[in-house]
Amino acid sequence: MGLPILPTISTSFIVLSAILVAIGWGLIVKGKVEAHKKVMFAAGVAALVFFIIYATRTVFIGNTAFGGPDELKVYYTFFLVFHITLATTGAVFGIVSLWTGYKNNLKIHRKIGPITSIIWFFTAITGVVVYMLLYVIYEGGETTSVIKAIFGF
Repeated sequence: MGLPILPTISTSFIVLSAILVAIGWGLIVKGKVEAHKKVMFAAGVAALVFFIIYATRTVFIGNTAFGGPDELKVYYTFFLVFHITLATTGAVFGIVSLWTGYKNNLKIHRKIGPITSIIWFFTAITGVVVYMLLYVIYEGGETTSVIKAIFGF
């Protein structure tokens, strides 16, 4: 069985966003403000593309249940909730970081930017682990769309 295309693409975008954040962090440390702004904007776009693919897939195709051994499901679920919490927190911090940087509110931006970056690195890493557990290490379980779950079709 091959890897599923949409989860593979969306996971690639979240990894790309983390790589761009790392590059952007390196640029600002070197004092390259304009390059930092462009790379961080690109990181935000990559994260947004991930979210659009993920949300669209969730609504129309569905989420894939954990297909690994039953005795690991509770650990997977705990890890997934941890990842979702990180991703949600990282998204909020990311939006605020991008906004404060765009508005040149550097007092706040300099305080939360590094925190945002660290949260985002862990979000990307845990996202890759979730992907690996769902599609690479184990075969994914049932996939049910939100529309099917809610409306029955």
